[in-house]
Amino acid sequence: MFVLDSRLQQDTSVMGDLPLSRVLLSNDARYPWFILVPKREDVIELFQLNAEDQQALWAETALLAEVLKDAFKADKINVATLGNVVSQLHMHVIVRYREDDAWPAPVWGRHPAEPYEPAQIVALRERLGAVMPSQFRVGDI
Repeated sequence: MFVLDSRLQQDTSVMGDLPLSRVLLSNDARYPWFILVPKREDVIELFQLNAEDQQALWAETALLAEVLKDAFKADKINVATLGNVVSQLHMHVIVRYREDDAWPAPVWGRHPAEPYEPAQIVALRERLGAVMPSQFRVGDI
């Protein structure tokens, strides 16, 4: 049974679901920072997914990255899977702008997070739901 890591539960809001992955929003309003978590039990590394799920995760990552680049007029999209703090497999998809707080460095550890207001989360969920294809199912707060 899929269970979201407690740290991800604490630091994110659910945006919705794709066929393989739960789509989360990192609680840092300085960056539109999304996280895909494959809904698979006990997966830490990408290679632990079967071949079909590996392809699905990459396809969902590419889809989300493309949608975010267009919807947010991003200068760059950062995509990464690290897992040094949260071991559950998750893929970061981060909208970057040349004028953002961390540019051109990575966003990790640069500045303290600036939490979203609840209304901002709702607005981002609605915005994402409006631009994602039909296989995306919008989640609840």
